[in-house]
Amino acid sequence: MPAHPMRMACVRLTPVGAAGTKVGVVGHVEWVQFARVEHVPRAGEVVHASEPFDEPAGGGAVAAVQLARLAGAAAFVTAVGDDGLGQRSIARLRELGVDVYASILDAATRRAVTLVDDEGERTITTFGPRLRPDGYEGHAELAALAGSEAVYFTAGDVAALRAARNAARILVASPRAGDALGHGVALDALVLSKDDEIELSELDGHQHEAEVLVFTEGDRGGRYRRRDGTEGRWSPAAPPGELVDFYGCGDSFAAGLTYGLGAGLSLPDSLALAARCGAVCMTGRGPYGRQLRGAEL
Repeated sequence: MPAHPMRMACVRLTPVGAAGTKVGVVGHVEWVQFARVEHVPRAGEVVHASEPFDEPAGGGAVAAVQLARLAGAAAFVTAVGDDGLGQRSIARLRELGVDVYASILDAATRRAVTLVDDEGERTITTFGPRLRPDGYEGHAELAALAGSEAVYFTAGDVAALRAARNAARILVASPRAGDALGHGVALDALVLSKDDEIELSELDGHQHEAEVLVFTEGDRGGRYRRRDGTEGRWSPAAPPGELVDFYGCGDSFAAGLTYGLGAGLSLPDSLALAARCGAVCMTGRGPYGRQLRGAEL
């Protein structure tokens, strides 16, 4: 993520379909403890952390909150464990304006620790498997997505992906959806970081399912490639303040892209909106300290 805000160009956008855009997310959530450190510890080193706090986060949850802040509401179809952290995750996301539709699984809710260093970069350690909403085709929870303009998909099986496709006019996905991809379900966009080895490896064999591939490149903006081979780039947006924390910037970007396409914006304008979402997120503490809101568009 960018460390030099003065290198960034300012992108202005006037959306054409803001209010009333129905949006949602199918994906994962994990309970994350955040703390600041001067630097990530080297092998054998002890460092002291400060400013600890906890939030339900992960790619699905962060995108759901960003979409709710843009559209006024967002449905989040997810899965949590049958434990206190699962219930706390649901309650907190509802406080943040998300309509949560969660399966309660006989498992522990995934946890994570995120260390944010003095440069704002985050390092994440996860504990336990990622819980995902599987086998959702025809299930009542997915009825919440029916008639959506746009849905973002981060986790679930192919049945959940097909159901999301049937529910939404626009379907955007992350390569981290893994084995849900590769079964011929058409995507309007697949969004990933150019520098994320996991996402790049998951892209193999799935890229032809997407109408457009979107590669983020941090402070260089990014590039896209349409199915017909045409390519383009977008410029980064200037952060509206001091850089604080990069956690959630990529997920906020993906949510902004999903929202823009669902609201009827062109791809270039949707990418400009997504860049703004990522830039705003990095000026707040944690994933929800500051995210772009519909009133700011």
